[in-house]
This record gives sequence, C-alpha cells and structure tokens, in this order.
Amino acid sequence: MSLGGQQLLEYLEKLPGTAFRRLYQSPATALAIFRRMLSYHAKVIVRGLLYMPDPFPLTSLDIWFPPEAGGKIHRDRTIAALRSLHILQVSPPGKDRQQEIQITSSFKKGLQLAFEGGGEDGSFGVPSSLPVDPTIDIGYLDKYARKKWDDILHYVVNSLGVHSSSEGVSGPKASVKELLLAGRLVERRPDTRTGIGITQAGFTFLLQESNAQVWTLLLLWLEAADHAADSGMDSIDMLSFLFMLSSLELGTAYDTSALTETRRNMLPSLVDFGLIYFPRDTRQFFPTRLATTLTSTASALRTVSSAFTAATANPSGEPGTTTSTSGGPADKTTTAKGIIIETNYRIYAYTTSPLQIAVLALFCQLNMRFPNMVSGRLTRDSIRQAIGFGITADQIISYLHAHAHQQMVRESTVTGKPVLPPTVVDQIRLWQLENERMQTTAGFLFKDFESTEEYAALSRYAEEIGVLVWKNDKRQLFFASKHEQLRDYLKSRKKGE
Repeated sequence: MSLGGQQLLEYLEKLPGTAFRRLYQSPATALAIFRRMLSYHAKVIVRGLLYMPDPFPLTSLDIWFPPEAGGKIHRDRTIAALRSLHILQVSPPGKDRQQEIQITSSFKKGLQLAFEGGGEDGSFGVPSSLPVDPTIDIGYLDKYARKKWDDILHYVVNSLGVHSSSEGVSGPKASVKELLLAGRLVERRPDTRTGIGITQAGFTFLLQESNAQVWTLLLLWLEAADHAADSGMDSIDMLSFLFMLSSLELGTAYDTSALTETRRNMLPSLVDFGLIYFPRDTRQFFPTRLATTLTSTASALRTVSSAFTAATANPSGEPGTTTSTSGGPADKTTTAKGIIIETNYRIYAYTTSPLQIAVLALFCQLNMRFPNMVSGRLTRDSIRQAIGFGITADQIISYLHAHAHQQMVRESTVTGKPVLPPTVVDQIRLWQLENERMQTTAGFLFKDFESTEEYAALSRYAEEIGVLVWKNDKRQLFFASKHEQLRDYLKSRKKGE
C-alpha cells in the first residue's frame, strides 16, 4: 500500500461503525475502499464472500493462506485489516460452535451496486449537458493543477514568504496557509526572513509522492471540519464526496446542480487545492488529475522527488527532449542529472527549478548558482539548522540518496560501494546526535490485565497483526502503535468466554 493509502487507512480506522455505514451507502465509496485500501488477499476474501448467502467457516480460509504465503499469521492480519474497515464480521469464539465470517451488510450492498450498477442517480457524478469550452482539455487541467500544487509546495518549502511573491508563483490562498500551519507542516518563526519555517512533518510532506501529499492535505481539511462546529460541513459527507471525485473521468465536465448544497460548498476549497477546476459563471466543474487519481495506484503530478530529474533533463530547452507534467509514463530524455556529493562535503546539484533549489537550501549552504547548476556545502551549521526545523538526518540522507547523480549510482553498482560517501553520511548523523539522544514512538501502553492468559493472548494478537512495539512478560506490560483492533479483539474474546 502506498503512503497515501496508509494515511487514509489510519484515519478510517479511527471512525466509528456508524460512520462506515454512512460511507458505504455510496457505491463509489465502497468501490474506492475496495480498490485502494485492500491487499490482494483481502480482495480475494471479499470477492469470495460477496455473493454468499450464508456465513463462511473461518477455518475454511486456511486453504487460501498456505504456509509459503504466510499461513495463519497472514490470514489473521488480513482479517484484522478487513474488520478495522468494518468490511468483515467475525462471530465470537465458542465451545460448541466454530467461528464464522461474512461481509457486513452495508459494504456488501454498496459494492454490489458498484459492480452491477443501480442505486441512486449521480452516485458516480452527473456529466454536464451544457456546452463545454474547447480550451479546457486534459493538458489545460494538468497545467492548472500543477500551478495550484506548486504554489502550495513553494509555501511549505519557504521559498515564498507569507507576504511576498515571485515570478509565476502567487502562493496558496489564506485558508490553505492556515491549514498548513494547523497541520504543523509549517510553523511561524519570527526569527526567519519570511516569518514561517518548515517542520519535520513538512519535510516529510515534500518527499512524498503527489498522491500522498494530496491525502495529507485533505485529511487535515477533514480534521479541521471535525473541530469547527460552525463550518457547516460534515466530514463523513466530505470524505464520501472525495471518493466520488476519484471515480470521475479526467477532462469531462460535471453538473454542479446534481450536487447537494453541502457538497457545492466544498467546491471552493477543492479549487484552492487544485483538485477541481470551476469555470466562472457556469454550472460545471472539472476534476483534475489530482482528484481522479485519489484512489488509484497511478501517480498524480510530479513531486519534489520526481521533478528533480524532469527539471534538469533539458535545462537548455533543446528540441528533441520533453518533460512530463501530467504524471504519465516517463518521457525519454537525452541526459539525466542529479546531485554530486564529494567527501569534502561539497555538493553540486544540476537543476534549474527554484523549488528544488529551495529544498537543498534547507540543509545545505549554497554558494554559487550557474545556468543549470547550484553548488554548496554541507556544514555543521546548515545541518543543525535543518534539525532545528525538525528535519532528521535520515531524511536528509534519503533525499541525497534518491537524487544522487547517475554516475555515482553506476560507480556504486560496479564497485559495490555505497552511493553516498560513508564519511558524509556518518557526519550528518553525528551532527544530529549532538542535540538528540532519544527517539520517541507514539502509541498505547497496555497493563493491569485480569489474568496472565489475557495478557498472553492480547500481546500475541498484537504481534500477529504487526502493532506490537515492545513488551515485558515479567511485568505483563506491552506497548502497541494502535489500539482499535486490540480493543475489538478483547471485546470479542470476553463475549466468547
């Protein structure tokens, strides 16, 4: 599962069962969850049980999970994932009866409607019957979405001040800036030139692929709606609308009159994010590639990571080479460049993109800029400044490794040596260790069990589903990264006793 899917999964797991029943009333939502959130084996289980009229014995699933495919542990993790999304029901264990599983009625109905057709009109959008401006094609929508998203990335990377502007970059709307601040992707820093600074979460955001970036921002938007009682928006309906947008066709105009008033009120925010294009004085809206790939494994638009190569592939604008802005298949280029790192900590980055240069400036002291290259140096002060922003040494090393020059990669392949000079990697980590001596992990501590058997069963289940971080059998304590599935398991266990 991609990072964007993992973020969405964590958000969904926190929702109550009533929220899922509302979500699955929409066939588009049930189909989106099935397409994006489920693993291969989870999809096999859902397809196998979808049209079964009666519950299915749990032990009969073992044939689908042979030992070479992970066996019982993989089966239990798959079932736990389906239960966390309220897709699967498992009967409590009993002495005289075997456990049985079945698809929840709400998800079964929604997915069957998605597969077979039917349900309410407009479940997957209503195409507009009005004339469409011929200039609004897929290329136009891609360029529009790229501009909107670049404005947001420029603000996060702090290459654009709160009150300043630069050529071709106008900055995101004030509401988007407030959302980025509330989500701790950036923070106010009076000691900086622009008054804002990137955080560790913000740097992680920059390194994500576009789809994960979009979901990061959308989940912040949903959480803000949850906490704002006077917003007039329902986060569950907002999420359902996002799933519907992901099922629409790129380049097609859709009728706003077919939307509810609540969903029409969402359109301005989605315009600010670049997910839809809304022509003035019309009753039409166009989903962009950022929206139509929300529940797809296809890439949306170029990100900071993928754009580095695209931005440097044809710096002189020579004919015969092209760069993609639509996130489609990679184009052939005549040259491939990147970052060269020397053992004396000097860096040479072949790029003309202001955004890429601004990212480098977060952890590198840049000295000179040429038509197609910038040069600088990794210093103790530049790394400590990045660490002060919350950027970790591992993030810096990962970024440099991902964008290393192809010559460095080829040499590493031939010689078997690391791509980055070990002295540079070690020194970056040592500079971080000067200030940091401890690593924290968010999670939940489980203690005060009623019996040793209860502790053993729950800690074993936590390990099987992959959420166990630490345990102490002597003191009967364990620490887990999530608690929702453990809570449900404990409830079902007590019912079966």
